[in-house]
Amino acid sequence: MSRLAIVAAKRTPMGAFSGAFAGVPAPALAATAINAALEQSKFPAAELDEALFGNVVSAGIGQAPTRQAVIKAGLDNSLPCTTVNKVCGSGMKCIMMGGDSIKAGANDAVLVGGMENMSRIPYLLPDARAGHRMGDKKAIDAMVHDGLWDPYDNVHMGNCGELCAKEFGFTREQQDEYALQSLEMAKAAQASGVFDWEIAPVEVKGRGGKVNVVSQDEGPGMARPDKITSLRPAFDKNGSLTAANSSSINDGASALIVASEEKVKALGIEPIAWITGYTQHAQTPKYFTTAPAPAIAKLLEKQGLKASDVDLWEINEAFAVVTMAAMKEFSIPREQVNVHGGATALGHPIGSSGSRIVVSLLNALRAKGKSRGVASLCIGGGEATAISVEMA
Repeated sequence: MSRLAIVAAKRTPMGAFSGAFAGVPAPALAATAINAALEQSKFPAAELDEALFGNVVSAGIGQAPTRQAVIKAGLDNSLPCTTVNKVCGSGMKCIMMGGDSIKAGANDAVLVGGMENMSRIPYLLPDARAGHRMGDKKAIDAMVHDGLWDPYDNVHMGNCGELCAKEFGFTREQQDEYALQSLEMAKAAQASGVFDWEIAPVEVKGRGGKVNVVSQDEGPGMARPDKITSLRPAFDKNGSLTAANSSSINDGASALIVASEEKVKALGIEPIAWITGYTQHAQTPKYFTTAPAPAIAKLLEKQGLKASDVDLWEINEAFAVVTMAAMKEFSIPREQVNVHGGATALGHPIGSSGSRIVVSLLNALRAKGKSRGVASLCIGGGEATAISVEMA
């Protein structure tokens, strides 16, 4: 069976909530990432067979977000497009679906990724369709309701994170220390310029037609490390999860091109990496925070690998405890995980994060001169996905 090659991997910076990208629709962010991926790889757009992009809360974006992104990027109208919602795993699921379509012989090359502009998600008036006759009515925040809320136990996903902290015995101090390390890693990566390889700058029109170029993630520069230990719990007044040791709310997009080995050879394009496997796992919804470990275990078992065989890891920091739990399960050293910072520092635009962490993993492997990597993330509803790569 043909090997799966990744020939392009790009992402936009991650904008802060109501920050630099507050006026930029998610498909426009995705279009920037798409064009950057095509430019990076010199892959002919006409050779793409399908586009698959993740997006979680599509309310207010308009019909067919992926189609909008592809057309805005200037690609031909003949490219079929699909938008995928697997909550935080949407972007990674698109990589997996694209890979499966190539293995099945349906496609030779796919454009995959994810997008989310959480700043632009609207409020909902659920009873307005039938009419409001009298009295006050409640507006529902679609970002929380459709993106950050557990409908099975009717709690915020942060409350599920508290269950994880209690199960593993993670203290507030341990979580804060982890978040501070993530922030320091992110700031060091920004200062070194290592993110230049993965980030596609975004042009944002300002007042008077002035164009501002956003080329860095906003989160690290806005963080107040001196305040981390004094923040109040965010979800449970007696809990340990805070805004600092949880991921932030962000805007961003990411794009990759995946193709068969035969296709890249025929086009004379050098792969960045090979996809060596991917898996999924599902369990009780409220324990979604611990789902990455079983997904990773399946992935390693399928390839006859041990955790120690993996050079670098990207495990999404939806909450610090998610990554900490996976690290504990597999005895992964801190210096091998999210080496350029994770979502508690950089951000978590939910529809993009699944593909974003793959982009960041490839960059980290490249920068560190390493070969094998694994990316995984938890997904609301009790699920997780995991993917492994080897540098070409």
